[in-house]
This record gives sequence, structure tokens and C-alpha cells, in this order.
Amino acid sequence: MAHTRKPTRPRTRTRPRSQSPTLTELHGHGLHLLPWDPASHSDVEAWLRGTTDPEFQRWNTPIRPVTDLDGAREVLRGRAERAAEGATAPFRIADAGTGTTLGHIAVNDIRPVLGVARVGYWVFPEARGQGVATRALLLTAHWALAELGLHRLELDHAVGHDASCRIAERCGFRLEGTMRGAIFAAGRHDAFRDAHLHARLATDPEPPASSPDPRT
Repeated sequence: MAHTRKPTRPRTRTRPRSQSPTLTELHGHGLHLLPWDPASHSDVEAWLRGTTDPEFQRWNTPIRPVTDLDGAREVLRGRAERAAEGATAPFRIADAGTGTTLGHIAVNDIRPVLGVARVGYWVFPEARGQGVATRALLLTAHWALAELGLHRLELDHAVGHDASCRIAERCGFRLEGTMRGAIFAAGRHDAFRDAHLHARLATDPEPPASSPDPRT
């Protein structure tokens, strides 16, 4: 049964656009998005669990798969370094009320000259079916386009990942086409698969921010 959520206005605490988004925290839609902390054991454990989840691995093939806590910590350190350079903005998705970690979302490959970046996310199995991905994407996209000042935000996913297609379109990311052989096949670095490309422009209408579908 769907539950209607009271619309909430996203709140952001950011520094000027010309500076790094490293310390940005976002609030809205019942979520708190904050930077991952490589010095936090709980953050490192959460990253390891999320990226070794079978459903994550079905649709994502990292160049350097994480298999242990040391590897997870190294990944978070690398992301923090790139965030400090302004190249990415990774967020831990947490419940606004309890602080419980629900997943991850990031604005990646930030190209400030063109004003273009890509967004990607994952959520824990127990957080699925509650609209977490939809709410996190609405919040992050609004920040990236309205506050960070990007012109275009892209999202791609493996063909066949219908849930990601629905989430993207619900959040205003139009399907632009299929990219042939654009991403690694599941669990392989020697084979490729097609991906759908979605994108949202800063000039596109803001999608409705209330009542994300809790079944997604």
C-alpha cells in the first residue's frame, strides 16, 4: 500500500560554486546525504557490504572490485581525494530520523567547463521498496543542477535494469538512447554490454518532489 509523504523542500548547505563540494550535506525527502568518512569503521563496513551485494554486482562491474575492509577503505579514501579536487561528490544516504545508512549516491566525472557530470547510486537490500533511490536522486539532482551549477546531469544503467529506468524517468532524466557495448558485462572486464543513457538539463522542468513510489 502506497503512503503519501508530505512534500519537503530540499535544504542544502554548500560553499560557493567555485569551491570544492567536499563538505556539502543535503537534507530533504526524509533523507540526510553526507560525505563518506574513510576513517569511520561503520562507513567502511557499509561500503563493503553495499558493493559486494549480489544485486549490485549483477548490474555493476567496478574496475577494481572490493573484497575486504582494507579495499573498501582505500576506495573511500580515493573518493575523498577526488572530492577535494572537485571531480566528484560522493554521499552516504542516511535516514534523516535515525541516521541509519541506506545506500550511496554520487555526482561523478564532474566537468566544470562543460557543466556536465554523471550520477550513480545503490541502496541496501533492506532499504529497497521504500523510495530511497528516487528520493536521493531527486535531492542530489536538484543540488547538482541548481546549486553546483551544472548544465547537464547524465545517468546510465545496463539495459534490462528496468527499476533504474523507472527511477530515472520519475526524477526527470529523459531516456536519450542505447549506448552499444558501453559498460562491462557482469563480473567481467573482457566483455561488454549495452547501456541506456538518461539525462536531465538544468533547463528541464523540476519533477514533482512529493510522494515517490515506495515500491521502487
